[in-house]
Amino acid sequence: MAAARLHFHEMGLDDRLLKAVADLGWSQPTLIQEKAIPLALEGKDLLARARTGSGKTAAYAIPIIQRILTSKQSVREQNVSALILVPTKELGQQVQTMMRHIASYCSRDVRVADISDKADVSTQRPILMEKPDVVVGTPSRVLAHLKVQNLVLHSSLEMLVVDEADLVFSFGFEADLKNLLCHLPKIYQSFLMSATFNEDVKALKELLLHNPVTLKLQGSQLPDSCQLQQYTIKCEEEDKFLLIYTLLKLQLVQGKTLLFVGAVDRSYRLKLFLEQFGIPACVLNSELPVQSRCHIITQFNQGFYDIIIATDEQSLADPGPSSQTSSGKEKKKKKKTTEKGGKAKDKEYGVSRGVDFQNVSNVINFDFPTSVDSYIHRVGRTARADNPGTALSFVSQTELDLLKEVEEALSGVDSVLKPYEFKMEEIEGFRYRCRDAMRAVTKQAVKEARLKEIKQELLNSEKLKTYFEDNPRDFQLLRHDKDLHPAVVKPHLRNIPEYLGRNPLKSFRYTGRKKKGAKALS
Repeated sequence: MAAARLHFHEMGLDDRLLKAVADLGWSQPTLIQEKAIPLALEGKDLLARARTGSGKTAAYAIPIIQRILTSKQSVREQNVSALILVPTKELGQQVQTMMRHIASYCSRDVRVADISDKADVSTQRPILMEKPDVVVGTPSRVLAHLKVQNLVLHSSLEMLVVDEADLVFSFGFEADLKNLLCHLPKIYQSFLMSATFNEDVKALKELLLHNPVTLKLQGSQLPDSCQLQQYTIKCEEEDKFLLIYTLLKLQLVQGKTLLFVGAVDRSYRLKLFLEQFGIPACVLNSELPVQSRCHIITQFNQGFYDIIIATDEQSLADPGPSSQTSSGKEKKKKKKTTEKGGKAKDKEYGVSRGVDFQNVSNVINFDFPTSVDSYIHRVGRTARADNPGTALSFVSQTELDLLKEVEEALSGVDSVLKPYEFKMEEIEGFRYRCRDAMRAVTKQAVKEARLKEIKQELLNSEKLKTYFEDNPRDFQLLRHDKDLHPAVVKPHLRNIPEYLGRNPLKSFRYTGRKKKGAKALS
């Protein structure tokens, strides 16, 4: 007989927290929340591994807020009690949002500040001078404030969280984190939350934790095949564009979709290509201002658009050696952070890992990820919580070794990549239209699109920021999936001739909701 599950109301939580949890629609805790919250409330250090979408943020947010509320019953002095370190600005904003949701009925007693944004240190000083109870930030931003004494933690800090701990070193924060520890008290409670346990997490464990309780809650890092369907298609460059066109134009991919590519130029090339067929999509990459990136994610979650073309350069970099870089290597790395024709990239940007894209039905790896961890984190954007999802990966001849690595890593668990079986000749009739569109998307068009998008987003992000703070409803009118149009758009490509649309792709073997006459993704 299965052991009875622990419920939120049995954890000794403040009534205001229980009310907020009910408002969020959480009828019972996830497995990580059920195990971690009681241990955290006992004061234990935690090293927790649970897959993406399992509720790790709330697993540390709830006990942090509960402990702050308890301490404020006896201590009246306002201090920074908790520090949450995140690897990316996008994740920082989402952690702040989640903390504020959970503290919605006790917002006067628990104040949360996110300092991940790359604003000037002096601009953020007034926020920190008020001594918010919880500070969220990247290690580099927190260290910058500690150095100028905007933030003082050596006497007040009680709890430290490192979220997405497996990313902290690979994003180049090793030195920042070690320097940051000198500013902390000798005794505090620590939580390391991660989707994977790699060497970096083990190093952090030695650095931060004291007699921790280790929670390894899932054998598999991805949901099983009942929840997550994973497919691969072996195809070369032109066929990738042909396949994505037919999948999207014929609506065989249904629901919100994340398209991952391997470089910024690729994202704009794919966006311009899809524009030829009247298929709107947003581009999300490290060159865009952080306010724009966070707004794109928010609007995607709210259902404003269905397709994001994401470039996740950080997860595509080799995470191993980069964490141990010498000063000479760091200089080389800085030179590489600017791509030809574009502006400097934000090293604290990350899309596939940590960021909470909601209700994603499909993940499509247009370019195959270059590591097993990257594959797990990309595909982990779908099939979150108990929702079903589908992952489809395009694999070229040069990427077969990478595919083999992923298959070996996932072997032995019920999380299998299956071939996406169909006859290529069934979409041959679309090839001439695909080539017609690809000819219009020249290198110059991609370069112009990239510059135009960056300029537009900088305008949106900086000049309009104050206006949108005063008029938040108008912020919804700012869309990011508008046509860029530096390529010559050929109107005839937007429609599918009847002779091509009769019985296309009827052999595509996807499970899920069926559309008339075809099997569809999701």
